[in-house]
Amino acid sequence: MFPKAFVDTVRAGAQWLRPGVVAAGQAPATVRKPRPRAAAGLVPIRSVGPRERHRILSHLLALSQRDRYLRFGYAASDEQVQRYVDGLDFQRDEIFGIYNRRLEIIAMAHLAFAPTGQDGSCAEFGVSVSEHARGRGYGARLFERAVVVARNEGVSMLFIHALSENTAMLRIARNAGATVVRSGSESEAHLELPAPSLDSRVSGIALGQFGEVDFQLKARAHQFWTFLAGLQEVRSGVRDARQRSAP
Repeated sequence: MFPKAFVDTVRAGAQWLRPGVVAAGQAPATVRKPRPRAAAGLVPIRSVGPRERHRILSHLLALSQRDRYLRFGYAASDEQVQRYVDGLDFQRDEIFGIYNRRLEIIAMAHLAFAPTGQDGSCAEFGVSVSEHARGRGYGARLFERAVVVARNEGVSMLFIHALSENTAMLRIARNAGATVVRSGSESEAHLELPAPSLDSRVSGIALGQFGEVDFQLKARAHQFWTFLAGLQEVRSGVRDARQRSAP
């Protein structure tokens, strides 16, 4: 489906176009350098569609009660998580995911745009990362991707509502240059975004292609190993049957 030359081109282009998160009017000299661990390599991020609600649900249900509390602002029950997933508006909002080799979502971001008729210059960002996948900079990479998409959609202000104890989320916002205001147990961060540019639009296309190519390659590999596992089971069953029928 994807020739090797195309895959190599997308990977190289996406690496060159990896977005930097800079607040509007911020001078390049003041941009904070990302931590080496978070900056190592380019993370393939794919736009998640409505047919993958089951993957989103599995990811969120696997979060501990503590993690659900930090993600949603309350200790969401399984039923409340289900209602959240059922209510996702894929036509209006953007959902991004990072997948493992089993095509499971291990990190996910929700970029929520304003409903029709409301101020379209603002959007809100939320993220969750599976416990075993933390410490790899996935939250920051998802935030960078959300910034590119928000810019290209004409958003000038990106908001993050988080509990004040959600230090990981607030750190991502601060490192991106966002202003964080604390009000008791809750905090709000807002990041001013520059207007869309040719670079941001090309970057958005390249990063989207990179994430899709990565997913398709993983899907092919997953199908192949699943086929081999099934074939191995058949061979094992035939061998056992022969042994039982042997005199």
